[in-house]
Amino acid sequence: MRSSRSLEVWKMGIVNYLEALKLQENLVSLRKAQKIPDTLLSLQHPPTYTLGKRRTDHNLLIPESELKSLGAELYYTQRGGDITYHGPHQAILYPIISLRDIGLGARKYVEKLELTMIELSSLYGVDACAGKKGETGVWVGDKKIGAIGVRISSGITSHGLAFNTDPDLNYFKHIVPCGIADKEVTSLRREIDTPLPSEDVIDEQLISCFARSFGFTTITWKENCSLPSD
Repeated sequence: MRSSRSLEVWKMGIVNYLEALKLQENLVSLRKAQKIPDTLLSLQHPPTYTLGKRRTDHNLLIPESELKSLGAELYYTQRGGDITYHGPHQAILYPIISLRDIGLGARKYVEKLELTMIELSSLYGVDACAGKKGETGVWVGDKKIGAIGVRISSGITSHGLAFNTDPDLNYFKHIVPCGIADKEVTSLRREIDTPLPSEDVIDEQLISCFARSFGFTTITWKENCSLPSD
């Protein structure tokens, strides 16, 4: 008989990147100590560029001093991958889950994150797939619709995925997304002919796809999105 697994979801709206980073670090510590259950942060960021551990400086195509004129910020992180963009109208999931508890290795974990975004795309008739060798994330043909950058510490995950619902794609023109040159970026809005539902609906669909991909049978929604007291 299949065991029941529960996922706690925090729906947070638009959150500053550094605040989200600090929250993830705190939640990872609590998850390692088994003080919280597997947790999923669902949020968006203001316009933000982030560089991962595989960063290459020339993949930022404009001087850092010009980012402020774009209304964007730049942060260096410890996640995997190169440079990417986060912004409004992009659905972001940061899982804080124990891979040991669910019996997954790093490669399988990333594959299931890919599957999450592929399944969401399929709900709208968009044929997405995982990238070829050297092409991270999820693609529609030669256009990238979803990015993945993860960190795993003592079997606990952080960072995660970003799915382009309807972001301003002009921000991607200032970087080489994930270090992959000569490839376009797309969005769900650009790939379908019909109007999109509300972002809340899409976020909940993405969360449901995530839960199915990872075998979570129960989703609980956290109303007061603050850390538990000691």
